[in-house]
This record gives sequence, C-alpha cells and structure tokens, in this order.
Amino acid sequence: MSKSKLEYIWLDGYVPTANMRSKTKIEENFSGKLEDCPIWSFDGSSTLQAEGGSSDCLLKPVAIYPDPARKNGYLVMAEVLNADGTAHASNSRATIDDENDDFWFGFEQEYFIMDTDTLLPLGFPIGGYPGPQGLYYCSVGGKNTWGRELVERHADLCIEAGLNFEGINQEVAAGQWEFQIFAKGAKSAGDQIWVARYLLDRLTEEYGYYIEYHPKPIKGDWNGSGMHANFSNTTLRTAGNKETYEKICEAFRPVAKEHIAVYGEFNDQRLTGLHETASINDFSYGVSDRGASIRIPIITVEKGWKGWLEDRRPASNADPYKVAARIITTVKSAEV
Repeated sequence: MSKSKLEYIWLDGYVPTANMRSKTKIEENFSGKLEDCPIWSFDGSSTLQAEGGSSDCLLKPVAIYPDPARKNGYLVMAEVLNADGTAHASNSRATIDDENDDFWFGFEQEYFIMDTDTLLPLGFPIGGYPGPQGLYYCSVGGKNTWGRELVERHADLCIEAGLNFEGINQEVAAGQWEFQIFAKGAKSAGDQIWVARYLLDRLTEEYGYYIEYHPKPIKGDWNGSGMHANFSNTTLRTAGNKETYEKICEAFRPVAKEHIAVYGEFNDQRLTGLHETASINDFSYGVSDRGASIRIPIITVEKGWKGWLEDRRPASNADPYKVAARIITTVKSAEV
C-alpha cells in the first residue's frame, strides 16, 4: 500500500490581490490522475471566503502536476466552490470563456527576490543603492547578478513538474528576474503560472528570501515588474492582414479602464510612461513598441500578419485568470 501527498493549491478571498493557500491530503494507492483527485473542503472563514457560521468551501481539482520536491507528491490546482457546488465569487478561473482552448497565452512573470533580514531586493545594500540600471539585464558574474541559485532551482522544479516553462532571465533592476510560461488554453496558462509561483514561493523558505510581486517595490529610477500577456487565437494566428490586427487592437481602446481594473494592484506606480511602459491614462499600440500598451511583435508582421499580440500592461501581481478572461472578452468583441 502506497501513500501519496496531494498538495491542494487555491486562491483566497482577499481583494484586490488574492493570495495562494495550500494544504496536504494523504491518499492511498493514488493513480496520479486528475479524475481521481477527490473534491476537498477548507475553512473559508479563515480566508475571507465564508462566514464562521457556515464556513465550508469546496476545492475542485482542475489541474495536477508531479511535485518534484516531495516524495510521492503531487501539486493539485483547485477552484473554489460554494457548498452547493457553484463557483465561489473569488473563483476567477470560472470566468474564462475559452472552453475550446482556442486562446493561447504566454505570460512573462517578473518579480524581485527579497532578503527577509533587510527587506530589500538582493543586491541592494542597507541604507543605499547599487549602481544604476544598465548592467543587470541578462548579466553574468557576481558583480551584477544575485539569486541565480534560487532561479536555476526554480526552473528545474518547474520543468520536472511538467509545466511548459519556456525560459528565465535576469531583468533590468538589481535583484529582479523573470520566467515565462506558455500554454494552449487560457485556463491551463493560468494554472501553470499559479503553480510556478507556488513552487517559487515555497523554495524561498530554504533561503531566507521572499518573492515580491508588487509592481513597483523600489521607487525612483528603477524598473517595475509586470506580467506581460502574449496572446493569440485562430483569428490572430491566421489573419494575414494588418487591418484585422488594427481592429482587434482598437477593440481594447474603449475598455482600457476595465482592463486596468483587473491588471493588478498598485499598477499606477508602474505604468508611468517611463521604464518601458505606457501611461496608465493612455492607450496605444505599435509594431515592436515596448512603450505601447499593446505591442505588435515584429515577427508577427514579418510572417505576414500571422501571430500574436502582447499586452504589456498587466502587473506582476495580477491574477492570470482575470487577465486572460478580460483579454478574451475584448478580442471576441472585435468586429473582424
């Protein structure tokens, strides 16, 4: 008889920024298959998802991955349901309108690695600053690079877990890094970002670090952190003309505020028009323009207007489920 450890991961009811919660369920002779993961429950009164007098919320497994850091372990991403089986108000995954997985998403998750003693990003001395930005981006060597061991271990864990992990790089500010996840299907992309975040956060426990997802943790002349959303559907992948792309981009203009509303808390501190961002008060798009709200990749143009778009506005602390849901609604509204 074998016993497996199933780590159920879900999002709590804090607004506007949800937190990950998790707990372990021991299952005997578990098959490793999603369909054999039982629905579980938790105390919603402790996560702002229920009242104390009726506190049970349900956990519905929606994705499963092997847990490379635990013996006989699995990572189970779960949606939160009410006791009657309906989607909980905090269940952002349930709002995604992509049942046929026509939408593909590639998220670029930026973050800062913070020291729990100094409460500063790695590379920042107490009471001062490292050298100005310029030499940190994709750097190598102990003078300009901090946290590589953690980042490399995280990459290995994500790959071993079966996530479609596409890359890592040090970012523009000291102590800032990025990883990329791609998936065919908006829900799967969101699942994988959340599980990758979980693995990263859990790994920091071994180092005396923590991950800062705030989009502008260091004020002044330092880049903030985003979660750029690269997206496509059949229309964008096969369009073959500039006009279709422009119509889809223009569909974002009248609902710019609706997008910003779900693109992450404190994003106004990041979207200033500086540091490779567009102003939060403007909407723009352009070919190969990293200062635009939406960038049309040059590769898309060179392939005859067949490819994808990049929304550069989502913050690093944004919920990928909410981002994907809003983008899908807007793209579907375009008259093409």
